[in-house]
Amino acid sequence: MISLAGLAFLLICVFGGYVAAGGHLDIILHALPFEFAIIGGSAIGTLVMSNSIADLKHVGGGFGKILKGAKYTRQDYMDLLSLLYYLVRLAQTKGPMALEPHIEKPEDSAAFNKFPRIAQDHHVVHLICDYLRMVGMNADDPHQIEDVMARELKKVKEEEMHPSHAMQSMADALPALGIVAAVMGVIKTMGSIDQPPAVLGRLIGGALVGTFLGVLLAYGLMGPFASRLKGVVEEESKFFEVIRAVLVAHLHGNAPQVAVETGRKMVPSGLMPSFQDLEQALQDLQIG
Repeated sequence: MISLAGLAFLLICVFGGYVAAGGHLDIILHALPFEFAIIGGSAIGTLVMSNSIADLKHVGGGFGKILKGAKYTRQDYMDLLSLLYYLVRLAQTKGPMALEPHIEKPEDSAAFNKFPRIAQDHHVVHLICDYLRMVGMNADDPHQIEDVMARELKKVKEEEMHPSHAMQSMADALPALGIVAAVMGVIKTMGSIDQPPAVLGRLIGGALVGTFLGVLLAYGLMGPFASRLKGVVEEESKFFEVIRAVLVAHLHGNAPQVAVETGRKMVPSGLMPSFQDLEQALQDLQIG
């Protein structure tokens, strides 16, 4: 929601400053619907031409992320670290085969059901189960697992970044599309060259709204939205990096507490649980 608040503040400053300086909104308001149809329609057309149906749906979902922000909270990180501790401690004390009931049917797992928000995130559950399953298949070389996980997480991150790249491409195109609208306005004005100066002035002013709108949409809307979405994706990707850090540390033979502490260090600073809080959570956790 902070993105919408910033947009509202931007519009108030732009149009409020214009009016305060003695400008009249009637020319802008008269030309705005037509200029917006030309520029906005052209921008949407370029977006459709350069993306598949699946990518367009992904872009639509990106706007939801912009409004909501990163979905993982401090408590989610606490739950994730506790879940990973549960699993690696179980593997250490009872062997990898003890994990089989949890990773084959996570929906029925006592471990996952202790943390409902994590259990409902299918991507997180599948990532944990897939790599613990690989470990159970004797793929226990920590360097190999780390490399495979790094490549998968890079792939996922690049896919999640696509809406941001699409929005940035649209932002880059909008100033030029604004010029296209302005040129069309000038052409319209030249067709009325025999009109009085007052009429020509309004026509030229309407044409310049195209340039104004293209620049405003590019640098005041789509560019910031693309940047915001990029930040959200990068923050959410840290959640998966925590999983990688804990599992790799576990495969290197570290104690469960050390492996989980390695993962805690990967949590974004603003969301990182304290050592004492995490230690208390782990002490309260009952290992089955």
